[in-house]
Amino acid sequence: MPAGYNSGLMILPVHAHVRQRLQATLQAQFHLDPAAVPSIVIETPPRRALGDLAVPVAFELARTLRKAPRVIAQELATALGPIDGISRVEAAPNGYLNFFLDRRSFVLARLKDDPTLPPASSGGKVIVEHTAINPNKAAHIGHLRNSALGDTLVRLLRFQGRPVEVQNYIDDTGVQVADVVVGFTVIEGKTLADVAALADDPAVRFDYLCWDLYARVTEWYDADKTRLTIRADTMHAIEEGGNPTAELGALIADRIVRCHLRTMARMNVDYDLLSWEGDILRLQFWAKAFEELKALGAVYLQTDGPLAGCWVMKIDEATPATADGEPDPEAEREKVIVRSNGTVTYVGKDIANQFWKFGLLGRDFHYRVFDERGGRPLWATTSVPGQDRGLAPQFGRADAVYNVIDSRQAYLQQLLKQSLAAMGFPAQAANSTHFAYEMVALSHATARELGYADTEDSGKPFVEVSGRKGLGVKADDLLDRLIATASEEVRSRQPELPADVIHATASRIAVAAVRYFLVKFSRGKVIAFDIREALSFEGETGPYLQYAIVRARNILAKLQDRDQVTAASLPSRAETLPSAPLDEGEDGDELWGLVLEAARLDEIVESAVRSLEISHVAKFAFGLAQSFNAFYHRQPILKEERADVRLWRATAVFYCATQLTRTLNLMGCEVPERM
Repeated sequence: MPAGYNSGLMILPVHAHVRQRLQATLQAQFHLDPAAVPSIVIETPPRRALGDLAVPVAFELARTLRKAPRVIAQELATALGPIDGISRVEAAPNGYLNFFLDRRSFVLARLKDDPTLPPASSGGKVIVEHTAINPNKAAHIGHLRNSALGDTLVRLLRFQGRPVEVQNYIDDTGVQVADVVVGFTVIEGKTLADVAALADDPAVRFDYLCWDLYARVTEWYDADKTRLTIRADTMHAIEEGGNPTAELGALIADRIVRCHLRTMARMNVDYDLLSWEGDILRLQFWAKAFEELKALGAVYLQTDGPLAGCWVMKIDEATPATADGEPDPEAEREKVIVRSNGTVTYVGKDIANQFWKFGLLGRDFHYRVFDERGGRPLWATTSVPGQDRGLAPQFGRADAVYNVIDSRQAYLQQLLKQSLAAMGFPAQAANSTHFAYEMVALSHATARELGYADTEDSGKPFVEVSGRKGLGVKADDLLDRLIATASEEVRSRQPELPADVIHATASRIAVAAVRYFLVKFSRGKVIAFDIREALSFEGETGPYLQYAIVRARNILAKLQDRDQVTAASLPSRAETLPSAPLDEGEDGDELWGLVLEAARLDEIVESAVRSLEISHVAKFAFGLAQSFNAFYHRQPILKEERADVRLWRATAVFYCATQLTRTLNLMGCEVPERM
C-alpha cells in the first residue's frame, strides 16, 4: 500500500474555507442563529467564465429572508470582503454566488504537496472485510471484483486519513471445505498424508486440483441425494474438531488460502488479518452471542414445520426482491441460525464475528503470524494462546465496519444489523455497512477465447460462470492470459526491450486492465468482462490511463534533456514566472482548468466513500486523462517558443500526471516506465 497522501493541498480545504467564511457572514449580515444557517453546497459552474466555485445558498434563504436570491447574493458578495485564495466573488443574475480562485497561489500551493506525508488522522477505526473466498478451490474472476472493490475502498479510506484494518474472513468450517474433504476421502480414497503430499508438491496446482474435485463432488451428490448425509457428517466432524476429518479440512483450507494470497498479491491486494471461522467456534464466540440472542428473544426455537428443531431469526427488513423489484413471495422470512442437528450456519458465525469486530463480545482471539507480506507480518486468528509472543496489534474494536460481499447476501447482512440493534447497540448497527455488488460474467468473445463453446446459444448478452459446476475463469488463468496479450503489444511497440522488462511492463498493464474494468462500472451493475476491451490502449481502460501518464512523463523528460528543467525543479521555477499565461485568454483558461480538475481528487474520493460508488474515482481518472490529452494536443510544450508559457504548461502537465498517478494508485494500479 503506498504512503498516505497530503490531501490537504487539493480542493476540499478551499471548500471548507469558503463555507466557514460564508457561515460567519450569513450570521453577521442577516443576524441568523447558527442553527438557522443552511448547509453550504458548493458546485462546479458549467463554464469557466462563471467562476471556479458556485454556491446556491441564496436560494435556500429566499423564503426565510423574504428577498430575491439575486439580492441576497449581491449582499453576500459585498459583505464577504477579501478571502485568502479567492481573487473575487460575484453575484450572478440568477442568484448564484460565484467564486474565482487566485490561480497563481492555488497552483503554487498544490506544487508544494508532498505525497510522502501521511494524512492527518480522521475519524475512528474502520474495519473492511473483503475477498472471503471459500478455501476449497482456486480464486475466480468474481472474487477479483470483490477484492478490487474492497481494496480500493481501503485505499480511499486511508487517503482520507482513516485508520483501516483489512480483514479476510476464512470459512474453513463451511460446506465447501467439507465437500472437498469428501472428494478426497470418499471418492478418491486418499489419506491425510496423501493430500499433504499433493498440497506440498511444487509441480501440483493444488487450488486447481481442488477446483476440479469440487465439481466432481457436486456431480456425485446429484447422482444420489442420499450421499448428502456424508456431507452433513463431515461438516459436523470439522466443526467438532480434534479428529482426522477436521485435520484434513484444516490442511486443505491452509494450503488453499496460501494459493489465494499469492493470487491476490498479483493484484496488489493485501490484508492485515485472516479471521478463521473455526476459531470463532473453538473459542465459543458463537456460544456467547447465541445465549444473549436467546435471552433477548432475537432468535427462537421453531417447533413445527420444515424448520422444526432449528433456531431461527425472523427477517424484519430488506426482504429479498424479484428481478422486477417486487417482494419475492418465495423468499425466506425466517433464517436458520442453528440447524436442527446442532451445527451453526454461517450466518450465526457471522453474527458472532460482527459483534467481535465492534469489541462487543467480551472475548478476543489469539493470534499467530501466518505469512510475511512485503516485509511485514500477515496475522491470523488462532484458538491456541501464546503464539504471537505479545507482538500482535490490537485487532477489532472498530467504530465502523464495511463487509464487502455480493448483493445476493443483502438480507443476510441485514441480519447482522438486526442482531446488533436487538442487543442494544443501535450505533454499531448503523455503522455496519454492507458493500454490495453484482456478479461478473464473461463477454461471448472472451468466453470463446478462454475455451467455451457455443456460448451464443444461451440467448444472454453474457456468459454466466459457476464454480460449483467447474465452469468459470480462474483468476490466475485470466491474469496469465492478460499478461501474455499485453506482452505481445509491448513487444510490437518496443522490440528492443529485454524479455524481463517486457514481462514486468505487461504485468502492470494487465493488473491495471482488470482492476480498472472491475471498478469502472456501478457496483449494482452485472458486468461482462472482455479481455480485448479491458486491454485496449484507447477508451475507458486502465492501459489508456497508464499511457497518458507515461506520455506526460516523456514530455517532461524531453524538456529536461533539452532545457535542463527537471520535474522536481518546476515548483521553484513556477514561483518566478509571470501569471499572464495562467490568467489570460482561452489558453490560460484551459491550462487553469486542467490544474483545477486535477485538484478535485480529494472531492471525488469523498463522494466515492460517501456513496460507496468506487466508479466515481474511475470516471474521474478517465476524464482527467482525456483532459490532459486534449490539452497536450492543443497546447504543445516542447514546440512552444515562449519560455514562461512553456514552463506553465509543463507545470500543469506535471501536476496532472502526479494526480493521475495517485488516482491509479488508489485503484491498485501501478504505472510502468514505458509502454
